[in-house]
Amino acid sequence: MPNLSIKDVPETLAEALRQRAARNHRSLQGELMAIIERAAIEGSTPALAMDLSIMSASRDTVMGHGDAGRPIIRRGWKSVEEVAASLRERFPNGAPGATDAPLGVDIIRAERDSR
Repeated sequence: MPNLSIKDVPETLAEALRQRAARNHRSLQGELMAIIERAAIEGSTPALAMDLSIMSASRDTVMGHGDAGRPIIRRGWKSVEEVAASLRERFPNGAPGATDAPLGVDIIRAERDSR
């Protein structure tokens, strides 16, 4: 992914952005990304705006609300189920070496029975 940099930002503008990020419960980086995404969607063709909206929506998903009503946001491209499915596809017989390793329950039973 490309990186962007803005140099010589006036301190008052930087502080206003930090406060805006805090109000929206985001990092400064997250707030800047939200502003850029919104600007890109508003100034684009309808087809590109749809692509940008889908990309933005699929990356951050509000899963609920936590302490003080703050949103719980899932960040990333895959759900737990998708990660598990890709691992099962990659390792259909389980993790390499997992069959030779003792199970935790067997270790506990052996320890208990040795007393």
